[in-house]
Amino acid sequence: MSPAKRNSRGSKPLVSVEDLSVDFRSSDTLTHAVKHISFDIKLGETVALVGESGSGKTVSALSIMRLLPYPAASHPSGVIRFKGSDLLAMADRELRQVRGNDISMIFQEPMSSLNPLHTIERQVGEILKVHRGLSDTAAQSRVLDLLEKVGLEEPEKRLGSYPHQLSGGQRQRVMIAMALANDPDLLIADEPTTALDVTIQAQILELLKQLQREFNMAMLLITHDLGIVRKMADRVNVMTDGEIVEAGPTKRIFQSPKHPYTKHLLAAEPKGAPPKSNSKAPLVLETKDLKVWFPIKRGLLRRTVDHIKAVDGLSLKVRSGQTLGVVGESGSGKTTLGLALLRLISSEGPIAYVGQRIDEYDSAEMRPLRREMQIVFQDPYGSLSPRLSIGQIIGEGLIIQQPELSFDERRVRVAHALEEVGLEADVQDRYPHEFSGGQRQRIAIARAMVLEPKFVMLDEPTSALDMSVQAQIVDLLRDLQRKHKLAYLFISHDLKVVRALANDVIVMRAGKVVEQGPAAQIFSRPKTDYTKALMAAAFELETSHLNAVAS
Repeated sequence: MSPAKRNSRGSKPLVSVEDLSVDFRSSDTLTHAVKHISFDIKLGETVALVGESGSGKTVSALSIMRLLPYPAASHPSGVIRFKGSDLLAMADRELRQVRGNDISMIFQEPMSSLNPLHTIERQVGEILKVHRGLSDTAAQSRVLDLLEKVGLEEPEKRLGSYPHQLSGGQRQRVMIAMALANDPDLLIADEPTTALDVTIQAQILELLKQLQREFNMAMLLITHDLGIVRKMADRVNVMTDGEIVEAGPTKRIFQSPKHPYTKHLLAAEPKGAPPKSNSKAPLVLETKDLKVWFPIKRGLLRRTVDHIKAVDGLSLKVRSGQTLGVVGESGSGKTTLGLALLRLISSEGPIAYVGQRIDEYDSAEMRPLRREMQIVFQDPYGSLSPRLSIGQIIGEGLIIQQPELSFDERRVRVAHALEEVGLEADVQDRYPHEFSGGQRQRIAIARAMVLEPKFVMLDEPTSALDMSVQAQIVDLLRDLQRKHKLAYLFISHDLKVVRALANDVIVMRAGKVVEQGPAAQIFSRPKTDYTKALMAAAFELETSHLNAVAS
């Protein structure tokens, strides 16, 4: 990289967005997605676009890359200057030279952004061959260098791996390697850590900061997580409804926000306390020394040579009106534990539901209990069928569990469930694509609640949601628990949400319990190094912000 390209941060912007507007046309409908926004980015600095889903953040960033679905998308006003040239007026041939060489992008979901049919070596190497004309040998050497630089362990062994063989954090590191392959001047990071565990998130953020210093890149950070903004950004632009409502240095925005929407975002973290702990509440679910081992088979005869110990000797109790939080990194066994307790996968060890042993039940024996044992899944986009109306989605369980109900009686029950989760009863005839992420999660909760369960497994139910929507869902779950004396098994890597909901906590790592006990004790006085590392990663930003405000 030539010294001229890597000047230190100066006064002249590398990127200047001036009066940008974006419209989308669908049939006869015209949507104003972005409305006359302006901001700039200098070499070496990080500028954040912050706001909730639908605020126009990603659309603005995709406009810089010219990746919007044209001609459905249009720019009725605006100029995007990059090194003095208007990207919006640039010919396609010139634009292809800019993309990948001078401007790169890290997308939100690495699993859907990486090609599942190509190896890691091929995907990263393709960029080098297309843009730099490197030979296969030179490209492989550069790919290894990049994978090592982004901290991927044993990169030589990963060259032939496919995306599904990597963890979420590893896939995101590969995405970063691809983005940095040609030493770009501007890196656009669109929600780069949303789906990652807190410890992995901290590693990725530190990696991005380190690489930015090394290459003196400008970075446009798009996120709804204010903790990330506080740690990463030099300047912040707060967006809502397609407009920038407040902009300024990060420290000023966090310490003395002026616009009501900015204040709303800063106050949006989950708050409140779980219901009062009650060790004498009726026991709903219990297991002792539970094991879920998956055999590893090799050889021509497929003999079992070892086991993956997804859950290894775990004991727990869940009581009526109480929440047991299960935390740990991806692959620690959290979801496997929940599926085993619900008898959705095989396990060893006694499982008692309301005093009744169910670990030997077959599917027919479990069916009557399914009404009382429900799940709310992580992804409200993937867990709702796009082909069914909201009424059909919520009422499906009633058809199976209470076939004696008439159509009108089911409609009444569905309407009541929708109103209980804060939605209008008349949305029954609409479809999932017509709702926001938070509304879809409310629908998923209504689907569980309509059967009047006693036990609900909540598998990362807030991780895909904006922070203000997270807070709303946490309040809703607390209200429903208080009203119906629900027992929750709450699985999450978001410790702030767990702190707001859980009475007791189990910390898992590699299938084993690292630490367990009352939530207040786990959060205030963690005993193991692993738990302390989780807490530090989750609450470091919160603590540093409070210290900054105090000083």
